[in-house]
Formats: sequence, structure tokens, C-alpha cells
Amino acid sequence: MIYRLALIFCLSLGSALATPPKAAAMDSNQGQLTVEKMVDGLDVPWGFTFLDDDALLVTERDGRLWYVKEGRKQTVSGVPTVAADGQGGLLDVVAARDFDQSRRIYLTYAKPQGRGAGTAVARATLSPDNRQLTDVAVIFEAKPGARGGRHFGARLVEARDGSLFVSLGERGDRPSAQDLGREQGSVIRILPDGRIPGDNPFVGVQNARPAIWSYGHRNPQGLAMDAQGRLWGVEHGAKGGDEVNLIEKGTNYGWPVISYGTHYSGRKIGEGTQTPGMAQPEWYWDPSIAPSGLMIYSGKLWPEWQGDLFVGSLKFDYISRLSGTPLKEVERLKSPQTGRVRDLREAPDGSIWFASEYDGALYRLRPQ
Repeated sequence: MIYRLALIFCLSLGSALATPPKAAAMDSNQGQLTVEKMVDGLDVPWGFTFLDDDALLVTERDGRLWYVKEGRKQTVSGVPTVAADGQGGLLDVVAARDFDQSRRIYLTYAKPQGRGAGTAVARATLSPDNRQLTDVAVIFEAKPGARGGRHFGARLVEARDGSLFVSLGERGDRPSAQDLGREQGSVIRILPDGRIPGDNPFVGVQNARPAIWSYGHRNPQGLAMDAQGRLWGVEHGAKGGDEVNLIEKGTNYGWPVISYGTHYSGRKIGEGTQTPGMAQPEWYWDPSIAPSGLMIYSGKLWPEWQGDLFVGSLKFDYISRLSGTPLKEVERLKSPQTGRVRDLREAPDGSIWFASEYDGALYRLRPQ
């Protein structure tokens, strides 16, 4: 009996302390990179945020939020009810800059609205034991909702001044992206309590929604701020015409009047590729790569990549690296692990993490 108990204990200990899977390798212009699986068992991971050096939160699109520490995960309760339909569900998650003191996080999600849904932002506090969200408050929602589970956008960035930028898709209603009376197809800017900053570009403009910062977007699913405090976004085109944009105050980015793609039927979109008063992209892809998460690298581990943009491809299963002036795609980072890259983040130690929908996993890139 004692022998059997000892054997069971040893087997259990061996399982708990099992050697992690052998790291893979990825070629890059900085030499081979080590690719390590850090978290697995996820169902359509959409966004993640670091809380400290070895802890993070991860969203699953169907509505689960995970707390992960050293590769082990536990569910977090208290998540708002989501409309898990098509591209909608629980989407981005961002820890506030003062998380160490406030334990505040922000979530974006598809919020049920009658028979439809709209992109919403919630603020919440993570409990000290990391198991529950408390003080959950909806600080923004795009109304009226729309039916159909597509084009929610939903990336969120906290600016240096504490204001929040959030990308919103046009929900498949193309004209809404040119209508300042609706937030669909825009990037909005709000304060942490949901109030509207007084210096937003359309505050006081008749029939305009004051939260709007920029408009004319189709489905921006990547958003990041560079070291200079400039906001960048990536968005899906239709058939071709995926864009990288430098997001500037009050600017119209043209959808659906101009585009470098075509409709899926092959018909021309709007007036062509340019028209006065509408911004040109910094870069575009044709054919479409289906871009998702966006990260701008600090240069901590790879100084040569400082300021470069990294974009996940959902369609062609790679990570695009863009650099230079003018901006251009200079490298495609690809390995068996880069299947449907949904999000990318730089960890506190300078390593690059990405979420793969194919594997339901988070991976880490670091130098060999």
C-alpha cells in the first residue's frame, strides 16, 4: 500500500514537473529565433495583456477570461455577457498603466443589444486572488446595435494621458463609416470613466458623435502606440486593400469611398484609390493578408527592430514586419506555430509573444 501511494505521488509529481515541449526555431534577419509554447488549451484566443513579468490575462472569443501565471491558467469570473456570434464575443483586454496600484483592466466585447450587438468597452477591477472581476462598468457602447456577427474592430490602447483609444468596425454597413452621426467605422477616444475629452475633434459639431477621433475605417483589428505617442492601426480591406494607417485627429481614412482593393464580386470600390480630403494608407497589402493584432517593438532584445511594426496574418499564417520611411513590409516571420496569428504583444523582458488561433496557444519569441 505504501509502495502504491509512493508510486502515485511520484507519477503525479513527474506530470506536474514534466519537461516542457522542445522549443522550435524560426528564421529571421536577426538569426534564428527560439519559439516556445507558453500557454495552451485556449479556444480562439483573441487578446492578452501582461500584468507583470510572469502573469497575464487572456480572452477567449466565446466569453472566457483566463488568468495565467508561469503557464498555468485559471478562469476569472464576472465577465460581462457577450454576444458570441461570428467575429463577435469577448475580444480585447488591456491592463491599465497603474494596474499595480488600481488593479484596473479594460475589456472590449460584442454587447447584446436586443436582436443585435454593438462594440462595447467595460472597466473592471481584478480581485487580489486574480479569480474575479469586480466593479464592472460599461463605459462605452456603440448604439444602435446591428445584426450579423462581423466587423466589430475592438482593439484598445491606453494613451500616455490615460485616455482610451478604441477601434470600431462598420459592422458590414459600409455607409456608416462616413457618417459622423454613428461610431461604427471609427476610432474613438474616451476617458477611463467613459466621459468624452473636450479636445476630441468633433465635440460640438452638430449631429456628430463626440467620441469619434477618426473615421472612414472598415474593420480595424490592430491598434498600437509608438514611442513618440503616435497611434497606428491596421484594418481589413475587402478583396485586397488591407491597410496600415497612422491614425490622426479628425482624419477621414476613406472607406468605402476609396480603397486599394475591390469588392468580393470583383467590382470597383467607390471612387478608386484616392480622392481629396481622404488619407492614404502608410502601407497596404494586395492580396489581402487578413491583418489582426499590431505591436510596435521597443528594441529591448533586438535593437535593429526598434520602432518596427509587427502585424499578424490570419490568412497566410505569418507575422509581417514593417519598417522604414516610407513604411514597407521588409520581412515575413513564419513557422509551423504562426497559424492565424490573432494578437501580438511585447513582454516586459522584451520578448515577443503571439496568439495562434490554430493551436489555441500563446508562443514566445526570443533570441537563441
